[in-house]
Amino acid sequence: MSDLLSLTEEQRIRLLVSAITDYAIYLLDPQGMVASWNPGAERFKGYRADEIIGQHYSRFFTPEDVDADLPNRALRSAERDGRYEAEGWRLRKDGKRFWVHAVIDPIRGGDGELIGFAKITRDITDKKLAQDELESTREALSQSQKLQALGELTGGIAHDFNNLMTVIAGASDFLRKHRDLPEEKKLRYLDSIIETAARATDLTNHLLAFGRRQPIEPIVVELSARLDAFVEMIGRTLGSRIRLELDLKSRDARVEVDPTQLETALLNAAVNARDAMPSGGTLTLSTSDSRLDNRPAVCIGIRDTGTGIQPDVMSRVFEPFFTTKEVGKGTGLGLSQIHGFAEQAGGRAEIESLKDQGTVVRIILPRTEKPLAERRGGLANVQLPAGLKVLLVEDNLQVRDFAAGMLEDLQCEVVTANNAAEALVALGGREFDLVFTDVVMPEMSGIELAERLADLRPKLPVLLATGFSETLVGNRNRYAVVSKPYDVASLARAVAELLRERQSAPS
Repeated sequence: MSDLLSLTEEQRIRLLVSAITDYAIYLLDPQGMVASWNPGAERFKGYRADEIIGQHYSRFFTPEDVDADLPNRALRSAERDGRYEAEGWRLRKDGKRFWVHAVIDPIRGGDGELIGFAKITRDITDKKLAQDELESTREALSQSQKLQALGELTGGIAHDFNNLMTVIAGASDFLRKHRDLPEEKKLRYLDSIIETAARATDLTNHLLAFGRRQPIEPIVVELSARLDAFVEMIGRTLGSRIRLELDLKSRDARVEVDPTQLETALLNAAVNARDAMPSGGTLTLSTSDSRLDNRPAVCIGIRDTGTGIQPDVMSRVFEPFFTTKEVGKGTGLGLSQIHGFAEQAGGRAEIESLKDQGTVVRIILPRTEKPLAERRGGLANVQLPAGLKVLLVEDNLQVRDFAAGMLEDLQCEVVTANNAAEALVALGGREFDLVFTDVVMPEMSGIELAERLADLRPKLPVLLATGFSETLVGNRNRYAVVSKPYDVASLARAVAELLRERQSAPS
């Protein structure tokens, strides 16, 4: 101990630095040239002091980091900010890479002038590899869980669709084989087919909203009024054992949403709440003022007094592919649809739950100052001009034949094309009043066809049909669209609105 005390401060510092072998500790001049070298630097960088002193420290960096000028940028950052700290790959003398934690501190003279840098580097390759292995294991486990849940989800979807198709196929077959049925009985079977097809459409819409690919038709609605009007429908769904309460605190709660998707989200939340209260309870629908990214927003709350959600499930309820439904017990897409709807509407969905104390689902939506709007026009009374000449472009044979039949029922003259190329050929030989085209087609999409027609026939109206919103990103406001699945009434309305807009547009 006395020997150490007899040394000068400089000698003690040199002895300390030379004794450290787990860290590379060395000095750089203001330009980045190595000015000193300790045994730790030699141990894991591989250079002897006489090989490296006087060389630029950039030789320890990878070629990509040198190309990005990282060595010089690190020095300038340390000079400007008083310290530079980072992790990254470096090169040993033999060319092998190792992962380091590096710190650079500026050294200044008595007058404040920069005279160099102190560089401390630690080899943490083992830690990096262990972290990477752990992350890889977690990712593998996550993928395994997703695949398992996807299998359960697929089983649920197959179960639901099989039930629906059993009704549709059975009723259709019965009608075909028994054509002499009384009219009342025929109508009963037809009603069953229509109702079941609507449920199949709802299931498809849930899947599309789940993947945020659902075509949406947003309008401005007032939430408190909408919820007040929706109570009766939810009440029928919940049954007599569930008490339904309204707590509408937000005033003038205007939001811009697709009303169908909003009602589907509310219904899904209500059904989940009902299932959580098998012995009965209270469901409260509420609105309240909120904030969304520092913007005014409205919060819709759906609160139940049920059994709550287990903590291990709670963290995954909105996760893609996750479901707690047993195989054969349905899709379990309710909460995912709520999440998808909220995202599409520019908001977010949240959930809180306590075991045996209930659950609250919150849908937070941005407010709008736009005026209230309603969906346009009744569907059943739309009349199209007789003899309307329509070019129908659809690559699916069954859909093409069915759509052609609808248009013919609407007194249209229909010419069909299997794809955009055939459509362009047909357009060269005759005049049409309208082009009705699917969006997703091989080689040339419906949007690309519409763009071609905008150059070739700028006055020719084009109506697009699609079931996927992603295919219309950036284009929904440019083109008239009818969402799949469509029926005669919705198709008639879309055609009539497009023709009316074209007639009223300035020439």
